[in-house]
Order: sequence, then structure tokens, then C-alpha cells
Amino acid sequence: MKILIVKLSAIGDVIHTLPALNALREHYPMAHITWLVEAGAADLVVGHRALDRVIVSKRKHWIDQLKGRGRWTALSEIREFLGELRDTRYDMVIDFQGLLKSGVLVWLARGKRKIGFDKGMQHQEHSYLLLNERIPPVDMEVHALTRGLMLLKAIGIHTKSVVYDIPVSDGDDAAVKALLESQHISGTRPLVAINPVALWETKLWLNDRFALLADRLVNDYHVDVVFTGGPSDRQVVDGIRSMMKATAANLAGRTSLNMLAALYRQSALLVTTDTGPMHLAAAMDTPVVALFGPTAPWRTGPFGPGHQVIRTAPSCSPCFKRRCDSHRCRCMTDISVDRVLSHIQRIDNFKNRRTVVQ
Repeated sequence: MKILIVKLSAIGDVIHTLPALNALREHYPMAHITWLVEAGAADLVVGHRALDRVIVSKRKHWIDQLKGRGRWTALSEIREFLGELRDTRYDMVIDFQGLLKSGVLVWLARGKRKIGFDKGMQHQEHSYLLLNERIPPVDMEVHALTRGLMLLKAIGIHTKSVVYDIPVSDGDDAAVKALLESQHISGTRPLVAINPVALWETKLWLNDRFALLADRLVNDYHVDVVFTGGPSDRQVVDGIRSMMKATAANLAGRTSLNMLAALYRQSALLVTTDTGPMHLAAAMDTPVVALFGPTAPWRTGPFGPGHQVIRTAPSCSPCFKRRCDSHRCRCMTDISVDRVLSHIQRIDNFKNRRTVVQ
């Protein structure tokens, strides 16, 4: 049995598909399983013990190259990528993405059964037309992780438990330990991570409130605070830290995804906007306090028990809009620091949940 999983991006979407991968491995223990993923989320699956092979698409990089002087290099790499995609005939190709970009790759792959949801799923972009085995659509109000497992259930693969198994090595733990020590964080106090940035401006909370929240955590709860994010978030985090009276570390852009998973595993909790790291922390069994505004936590919130979702729920939410012209993001700006702290206090014994690896 040869199986190809197609789930290209983004970080949260890939994390939500890992339980389906593990379910496939349990159902077909001797199968050869390949995952097709985009470069930005590849670290989450490269080295995963349930996978035999990973094919990486550099789609965004190739688009940039094709616009500039690297077009011939891009064309050569694309040709090599397509050769890799088509060098195996799969018994089963499963499109967990359900978008045109994934549907085209499913169509190009050599496979007997090309499986995915039929017409009726939101944002499909007619990808179902490129399948030869279409599963009846399910309710979009069901959590994204559960929808993936429902797709498998429709083809006779049942899931006993939700398992992620994100590949985190001893080297990742050691790198995080060294990084924290460079910030004078020794592990004598609980560690609280804050991820303040998101791609949509409508998902953002106010930076001065993040600063006040971090100060309150340091002074009232005697914890160490670290801010996380990508390389482009460092300036934003520095701005938040400049508004603080206490000291906090800026680790934005200084970790790989695997290191970030290790960091969250060592943290008492994560306070975050609705973004990929939220799902990474949940997958590492770290309690999440998530701030939700324009999106629906029942669709894409932190999965599993023990998490806290903060949502003011004005009548316009969830709007799923990247820009807010009429309400000035009331769904986010109405969230107070005191409310976030009250939800943190609901996490059972959070100050003793994690210590830094020694």
C-alpha cells in the first residue's frame, strides 16, 4: 500500500492533519506513506516517525524567482519537483487541503484513488473536480481537525485517539535550553510564552495591553516571560518590551518550528492570538489562552481540553475578514488585561506545570 497525503500549508492546518497521519499509520502499519507539504511547514513532518517520505514544494519561493532573474533556476527546480511527485504510483492520494493548489497536485500525482471532499465545502475553489473519489461534504462548523478525521472515517479508517507526535529531538531541547540561558532564564521560575502577532490585522490585540499583561505576569505571578514569533515579528515584540517595566525575552525569529515546539512543551502556558503557534502549543499538550475575534474558535481554536478561549462576541463576530472598516475590531479591542488574567487563573496549577529542561 502506497499512500500520498496532500496538505501543503499553513502551520495550523498541517498540525491539524497529523492525527489523520497517525490514524493512517495505525490502520496500515506496513504502508509506505508520503506527505506533500510546502516549505514553510515542512519541519513539522520531516522526520515524523509515521512517515516514510516527505516531498517539499517551494511554491512561494518559485513564484518570487519567476518574477526575477532566477526564473531558469525555478523552472529547473519545478521540473525536478514534478518528477519526484510522479515517480511513484500511489494506491491512495488524499487531499486534506481542498484548495485549487492542492487539487492540481493531486491531479498531477499518479494514483489509483484520489480522495477528498465533494462540492459543498467552503473555499474549495472547485478542487473536487480533480478527484475521482468524492466524499460527501461535512459541516464547516465542525473543528478542522475533526473534519480531517471524518474524511478518513468515510473511507473506513477510524481513529481511536488524537495523536500528533511532532518530531522534537534532544537537540531541539538542548538548543532551547541554551537560548533561554542566553536570556538569563535558568528555569528556577515558571515560564510563560506570549505570541502577540498574527497575519491578519483583525486578529491583533493592542500592544500596550500585551506589555501590561506581561508586567502583571512577572510581578504578580513571579514567572519568566518569553515572546515568540517569526523573524518579521521581532520589531513588534521589541516595541511591546519597550512599554514594559519588567524584563522579558524576545525569541521571535530565533527558533525553528521544532525548537518552538520544544519551548512550548517547557512552558507553563501560552497566551496567543489566533495563529499557527497556538496549534503548536496545543499539540505539545501545553495549556493555551487564546484571544479570538474575527474567527470561530469552534472551527479552528486550540484543540483538546484544558485551554481557555477569550472572545467578546459582538454581533459582527465571527466575520472572517482580514480588515475591519466599520467596527474598528471591537471583537479584539474589547478584551481587557484583567479578563485575560482571569482566564489564566482558570488553568489548573499552571505555575507548576512546566520547568525548563535542565
